[in-house]
Amino acid sequence: MALAALLVAALGTGCGAGADAPPKKATAGPSKEGGAAGALSAAERLKAAQQARIALAKKWGLAKTPLLAPPAPKEKPEITTREGFEVEDQDELPPVFTTVPTEDKVVFLTIDDGAEKDPEFVRMMQELKIPYTAFLSDYLVRDAYPYFKGMQATGVTLNNHTLNHRYMPGLSYEKQREEICGQQDTIQKQFGKRPTLFRPPYGNYNQDTLLAAKSCGIKAVPLWNAEAFPNRMDYREWDRDLHPGDIILTHFRGREDWKGTMPDMIRHVMKTVTDKGYAVARLEDYL
Repeated sequence: MALAALLVAALGTGCGAGADAPPKKATAGPSKEGGAAGALSAAERLKAAQQARIALAKKWGLAKTPLLAPPAPKEKPEITTREGFEVEDQDELPPVFTTVPTEDKVVFLTIDDGAEKDPEFVRMMQELKIPYTAFLSDYLVRDAYPYFKGMQATGVTLNNHTLNHRYMPGLSYEKQREEICGQQDTIQKQFGKRPTLFRPPYGNYNQDTLLAAKSCGIKAVPLWNAEAFPNRMDYREWDRDLHPGDIILTHFRGREDWKGTMPDMIRHVMKTVTDKGYAVARLEDYL
């Protein structure tokens, strides 16, 4: 509607003055006719962009063209720990959450571990402009840092999933801190940026985990409310559905672990998300 209004305004001001009107002085900048033409050009660009998105969705085998996420919120929502996920003195520790509080009909895609290094997946996500956040374990990615550096170059944030993907509550505070701070140091060294988000392996943690994470510079601990596979979605909630702000977990996996590839998984999760009227937004834009 705003674009239509712009077109009407530009066309209306393009009407010439009467024959008896004094000549107007030349002014710098685009002519009124140029304003209308510019508005038309913008409309054409929007149409071309949508056609390109439709073509790319078909190219990558998506059932529907993904919905566009709204602009990032100017004011970030307040993130608090989900009820039932607290530890002692939780208010002093990074919040643990499965859903971002928002009324936007968006969900967030997060991918864990780093076992599968599929170049086709990176190309697919870059061309489709589907945002996602990675949580990396070093023992799985250390043989392919360039792969994940290329992923980072497309705008993906690389976050902390520990050095060795161990069950954190079974470790002492000191060992947990080695796992978390060690991965902080590794990611900063290899990729140039120290993470602020941490996801404990298997989603398991205790107070020592969060104390250690905080001491290593972690600000928040996003878990998940749904999990994506190439052939299904699993849900945490009783209604087995998506909700605004839900975080979706999946993994860097391939045919060795799944009945499909990472692009197959994306096709399935995007069909589910789009069918339910959701767009995938960038998690960091809301934190």
